Amino acid sequence: MNPAENNSVCSAKIDASCRVPLLVLFNGAGLWLILGLLFSLIASLTFHKPEMFAACPCLTYGHTIAIANDLLVYGFAIPAALGVMLWIFCRLSQAELALPIVPVAAAHLWHLGVLVGVGGILSGNSTGYTWLEFPRASAMLLGVSFVLVAVSAVATFAQRKERELYPSHWFLLASLLWFPWIYSTANLFLGSTHPVRGVAQPIINWWFSNNLIFVWLALVGLGAAFYFLPKISNRPLNSRFYALFTFWTLILFGTWLGIPAGAPVPAWLPTISAFASLLLIIPILAVAVLLKNILIGANVKCFGGNFCYLRFGSVMFLVSAVMLATIGCPKYSRVLEFTWVGQAQIQLQILGFAMMILLGAIYEILPRIMGTELPFKKLVPVQFFCSMLGVALFVIPLAIAGAKQGHAGFDPAAAKFWLMISSSGLLLLLLGSFALLLNSLTMTLKWKVGLVKKVIAAVTAPLPNTEVKS
Repeated sequence: MNPAENNSVCSAKIDASCRVPLLVLFNGAGLWLILGLLFSLIASLTFHKPEMFAACPCLTYGHTIAIANDLLVYGFAIPAALGVMLWIFCRLSQAELALPIVPVAAAHLWHLGVLVGVGGILSGNSTGYTWLEFPRASAMLLGVSFVLVAVSAVATFAQRKERELYPSHWFLLASLLWFPWIYSTANLFLGSTHPVRGVAQPIINWWFSNNLIFVWLALVGLGAAFYFLPKISNRPLNSRFYALFTFWTLILFGTWLGIPAGAPVPAWLPTISAFASLLLIIPILAVAVLLKNILIGANVKCFGGNFCYLRFGSVMFLVSAVMLATIGCPKYSRVLEFTWVGQAQIQLQILGFAMMILLGAIYEILPRIMGTELPFKKLVPVQFFCSMLGVALFVIPLAIAGAKQGHAGFDPAAAKFWLMISSSGLLLLLLGSFALLLNSLTMTLKWKVGLVKKVIAAVTAPLPNTEVKS
């Protein structure tokens, strides 16, 4: 066997070792994505069609927006990111997935935790803290399952053949440590039987929200982008220094953001947050330099293919980060604070950046782990264009609504027209999201049917003739 064939066989074994845990993670993520976008649409409709759900107490804005946000992050983004991370670690390590049964059990446990959390919010047992609405039982399930997946990922990383770390290693390993740290800390201080009191509560909540939505998603998204974009475009990262510089500056400056300028807290906290917003320009420029050398001149034809997802998501990270830095500036925050602009930036970070990066990665991974093409390959570009147009129609009107709202003295009537347009964007995102679930479930079903046929064939096969001739 020549080296190329040997490498192909090794890659097939590596992909096969990831198949079951990744199918569980991706199938659940696809379902939660649809439900999250559905609840987002319901929450949006309550602003210009309040009578539509007036008879259902469970579908008030407070319930639906909390469920929508949590499903998009905890239901879709995190399990999808964990599946992508496991596969990247296996490929970079050139080793099969370590402890494969552990992430399978953890993936089921994670989806159970999300289900318990949604039930807790619908029953009125939400904690009331943004991005921490899930009750304590759900938080414990999520924390344990994340750690279990991280153990498998780190064990796989320890088996790597090459000792030198690829830039994606830095971002993804940091994300495996980052989430347990911020999630356990926030739940310890806010969700325990003896939570902190007074002004410390919103400070901790702002700290956690920023670290989850901006820093953690940035670590995962950029780590995946820096792996897939050079591979697909055949244009390697031109400078490991820029990647390392991006990594450290993002962690150093990104963690200090999130304190509003008008927050009733000691003045030094909003001041540091505003100064960190200014310094955020440094990692933004570093990411822009890296992406410029990969994307500009890349001879990749992808009419809505995987490369398009990754390219669009990477550019949206830059736009989202610039929006976050602008909102943190005291000059603009006085006008834009408590408006829809902040929500527009958050949704761009989640849907425009993280979702698009993860979708591109999933569509690149699924055919490899299953050893066959996507059953509905034509739906991939359909979802891309629906998602791209949906993000634009959702985020841009929200930002305009916030700007008009701020300049009109926070008059809610100034934003009504633009909120109606943003609902159409959510509808497009929702329609496109069915493509992922349809592809992943169909591939899973075909694989399980194939396994059943093999078992039946083995059971019904005639026994070999073992008689000894005299």
